Amino acid sequence: QVTLWLKKIYGNMPVPTYEVNERTVDILYEVMECNEERDKDVKLLIEDMKDRTAKYEAEAEYWQDILEGSLGLSQNSLSQEAITDLNDLVKSAMELEVEDTSLTSFYCAINYMTSELYKTKSKNQEMELKLKTLMKKLTSALMMEKQLEMDIEKLKESQEAERAKAEVQSKNLEFLKYKTKELKIKIKEAEDKLIAMGLDQSLTHEALVKSSE
Repeated sequence: QVTLWLKKIYGNMPVPTYEVNERTVDILYEVMECNEERDKDVKLLIEDMKDRTAKYEAEAEYWQDILEGSLGLSQNSLSQEAITDLNDLVKSAMELEVEDTSLTSFYCAINYMTSELYKTKSKNQEMELKLKTLMKKLTSALMMEKQLEMDIEKLKESQEAERAKAEVQSKNLEFLKYKTKELKIKIKEAEDKLIAMGLDQSLTHEALVKSSE
């Protein structure tokens, strides 16, 4: 079935080569079924359009016989203004897709199109309002994002300054600790020398501190 369908599709042209296996055949079979269903729909549509055309032609002949036979009206007997009006009437009927050219059909079609127009306008206004709201929110969000970026940058700069300050203070603290330790050693050495030279123990730095306390 698939092979015959492909030959039918390509006609006199050679069918392109393809790998024949279960999967490719299944896919082509599905495509074939869809294609055949579509062809059936198109044929039905064509038949319907032919039927409508025949009905319209018969109705046109019927009214033409009445106008020409009973009333003596023909296209040649009409004024240019009347012909123009008739053409406008036909075009309007086709544009509005009415079944006939009665006033009722025209009014119904115009009312329907007017209703659709109002719906479209209302929908457009609603969409415009949503768009404006979204634009406001987007603008606010972008401004907030920009402000946050600036705040983060300032915070980074502040943290860098604090970190540099902390490093300096840490170095100063280490220096003071080192100097304090060095001075304590020197004081102890000086006191040891003084004691060795006969200094009264009550006059040492440690004894004076205790006495002061």
